[in-house]
Amino acid sequence: MTTLPTPQQAGRHPGSPVVARTVALHDPGALLGLLPDRVDPAELFSWVRRGEGLVGWGRAVEFTAHGADRFERAEAWWRDVVDGAVVRNEVSLPGTGPVAFGSVSYAADSPAGATLVVPEVVVGARDGRWWVTTIGTGDELPTPVVPQQSSPREPVGVAFADGALAPAEWAGVVGRAVDRITGGSLDKVVLARDLRVSAESPIDARWLLTRLAERYDTTWVFAVDGLVGATPEMLVRLEKGLVTSRVLAGTIRRTGDDEHDLALAASLARSSKDLEEHEYAVRSVADALRPHCSSTNVPEAPFVLHLSNVMHLATDVAGVLADRTSSLGLAASLHPSAAVCGTPSAVADEVISELEGMDRGRYAGPVGWMDASGDGEWGIALRCGAFEPSDASAMRLFAGCGIVAGSDPDSEVAESDAKLVPMRDALTAG
Repeated sequence: MTTLPTPQQAGRHPGSPVVARTVALHDPGALLGLLPDRVDPAELFSWVRRGEGLVGWGRAVEFTAHGADRFERAEAWWRDVVDGAVVRNEVSLPGTGPVAFGSVSYAADSPAGATLVVPEVVVGARDGRWWVTTIGTGDELPTPVVPQQSSPREPVGVAFADGALAPAEWAGVVGRAVDRITGGSLDKVVLARDLRVSAESPIDARWLLTRLAERYDTTWVFAVDGLVGATPEMLVRLEKGLVTSRVLAGTIRRTGDDEHDLALAASLARSSKDLEEHEYAVRSVADALRPHCSSTNVPEAPFVLHLSNVMHLATDVAGVLADRTSSLGLAASLHPSAAVCGTPSAVADEVISELEGMDRGRYAGPVGWMDASGDGEWGIALRCGAFEPSDASAMRLFAGCGIVAGSDPDSEVAESDAKLVPMRDALTAG
């Protein structure tokens, strides 16, 4: 049996239990506007969609695990934190009381690992209700914080450069992946592409979050431990026993012409290549959820989800929880899905390791939050950027594409360009 670190050993204040106090707030304004000015992007946290969700700052306690059991170790640490916590909760909604924000590496051997952070302050909004949770360690409940609005700083001198592979090189990788698929070794593989970003001064994570929320209001805008982005894909949500997952696979770029985009949406819904890719992704999610659910609902056909820059085939899978698995435990069961890895997953994973030429870090891994009951929301870290450690003026941007037998390398490069647009625009558009 593995000996797990205690919360006190993993946190910043050894020997002290976590204490949390949640109180109601009058409407303090936009959630993202409450984030304070912090040079270190790892000190800011967000999970916001259409003005609702959670933001936080500071680091009360934290934990990082590596290896194949990183999910299990992180969840065990969180149970220990919750079991020993002293909590006064005057609101009692999901996301109140002690909350951990988390992000998990795509690969088990990645040095990024799985990190859970309990911020010092968390502000939430839901259905017209607002609250603030102040979290610390010790014997006394912390004094509630009154959050204030602040303005983000626009990035200065932003420049982009090729990442691990130039576009032409990445197209060659896609071509080799298609050869593997047509040769019969696998059905689908998801390949990632990265870009390097540099700036003349530290990049304000609040600027990125605010711009992403303004331009892509149907996505979940997230920040966890230096990972910032917007994802339209809900890996799993657990709330009071109801499990939901939004699966996206199959993409077409929008033109900005509404009539033309409607025609493109119709072609996407009929595309055999995209429908095949989507079917693999939905099947992998449904198969992973069934052991944890007494019943599941999987729609027979996908719908087309319209985003600002692209359209996706989408399916919402739902189920009723039959065991005591937490939201993070469900995310572990789902990762890696065919939407971020491929089919069969073991073979696709080997192809990814061989062809991509880079460590994905936490790109394409779960990102989200969990409360003391185990309820929470976990997305997939897509359309995102990761700040370089100890350098807030440098980032890596990521995008990925699902490759199947019918994939064309040049078209996949164009699709990856479209998926990089949100982060590039957020960095450069005022």
